[in-house]
This record gives sequence, structure tokens and C-alpha cells, in this order.
Amino acid sequence: MKNFILTASVVLSALLFSGGCVGDVKLGGGPKTEVRRPTLGQELIDLQKARDAGVITPAEFDAKRAEIMARK
Repeated sequence: MKNFILTASVVLSALLFSGGCVGDVKLGGGPKTEVRRPTLGQELIDLQKARDAGVITPAEFDAKRAEIMARK
């Protein structure tokens, strides 16, 4: 049990001080991430899959499809 506690503390220390997620916090100066929106075609495919699976009603499908097509 003593070896387990010692090993756990060594691993935790290594994570904290070797650039792990805890010590890798940056405020404001990090690289910018690009957010990509799906294409209109992909949105329509996903919408149809949701309708076919019963996740949305046909009326919801029609309304959302019209909204997507209006952005075209």
C-alpha cells in the first residue's frame, strides 16, 4: 500500500509539473481555433436523418429546411 501511495504521488507530481493539463492554462494569448460550420448540404442531410429517426416532426423539418435554404 505504501508503494501505491508513493507511486500515485510521483505520477501526480509528474502531471502537475511536466506541462500536463493542470499547468497548461493560458489566458487570452493562445492560438485561435477555427470553428467550421457544416455545409448547407450536410445540414440538410442531418436534418433529414433527424426527421427519418423521428427526432423532429415533419413540420419542424419543413420549417428548419426553409430556414437553411433561405441562407443560401
